[in-house]
Amino acid sequence: MPSGFGIQEIAHATATNIPQANRMNTAVTHMAGSPDRTGSKTMSNQIPDHLLQKHRKLDIAFEYASRFFAFLVLAMLAAIIVSLFIGSLPAMEKFGFGFLTSTEWNPVTEEFGALTPMVGTLVTSFIALLIGIPVSFGIALFLTEMSPPWLRRPLGTAIELLAAIPSIIYGMWGLFVFAPVFSEYVQPHLISILGPIPGIGLLFQGAPIGIGVLSAGIILAIMVIPFISAVMRDVFEIVPGVLKESAYALGSTTWEVVWNIVLPYTKTGIVGGIMLGLGRALGETMAVTFVIGNAHKLNLSLIKPGNSIASTLANEFTEAVGDIYTSALIELGLLLFVITFIVLSLSKLLLLQLAKQEGKKS
Repeated sequence: MPSGFGIQEIAHATATNIPQANRMNTAVTHMAGSPDRTGSKTMSNQIPDHLLQKHRKLDIAFEYASRFFAFLVLAMLAAIIVSLFIGSLPAMEKFGFGFLTSTEWNPVTEEFGALTPMVGTLVTSFIALLIGIPVSFGIALFLTEMSPPWLRRPLGTAIELLAAIPSIIYGMWGLFVFAPVFSEYVQPHLISILGPIPGIGLLFQGAPIGIGVLSAGIILAIMVIPFISAVMRDVFEIVPGVLKESAYALGSTTWEVVWNIVLPYTKTGIVGGIMLGLGRALGETMAVTFVIGNAHKLNLSLIKPGNSIASTLANEFTEAVGDIYTSALIELGLLLFVITFIVLSLSKLLLLQLAKQEGKKS
């Protein structure tokens, strides 16, 4: 405290400033804290009662409309299941569980089995994922971590455009362009190199005709890559930059950052993207119909023609004559529905298990 500044001067300054401070506090209190006697009445008069009642009615109508559309989806799903089940009853009564294990498909004698198209559907989808997942991962990794900024947007747009191409275009391209090249330059080498190997060689036996289960799987892989890579790219981009920068600062390489930081952080989204691609592969019809060969014969070789559930329905439903024939095709549709439901349910369980491993949310 400066010398010469006594207690009397301090008391005088304090007494002089108290009234002004009290006036300021009173004004602030009146502006911020004191209730306005006419405020509530004014606010209540701003919205008339009939408008308030109208808004309440609109809210109630919106709530019931939302519930209606939500239950409408469930009702449609239930209706599809019931209609497929009812249409499948004649075939179920005649063939029973033998329908699932028989490879016979003879419309003349009305002997039908679903094993060949079921195996074809699962094998082609597995080939599609076996090829599509690594390629999609590489595309997403390049776009998010390595691509120069000027190339990132046009390359990402080009990949997304592949998802907009109709499936029949993929099928026509596969039949008239891919199959001749594949039969002339790829299949002979697969047969000559991998064919003599014990065990795995059984998968590469047959004549190089271009179409078959392997060709259908490759076409499906090309079709699912845009979906899987788009999801992977989006989930890779949500990784906080501070995590990756911290890893780089500690001397980690790009691969170490991706393997130890990006993948653990985004594993749930990656699994979701893969399941999205699998769902597309299981239900694809026209592209597979063009290149799979449409042969109702169960072959161990991937080079030989085969069949899938979707291609069987597309080829034979319009030519089905008789209740048993039609019912067998409808039962194939029900089996495809069940397979898709099981796959999606398993993926959901996998996502829940991954979520449990991450710990409980606080």
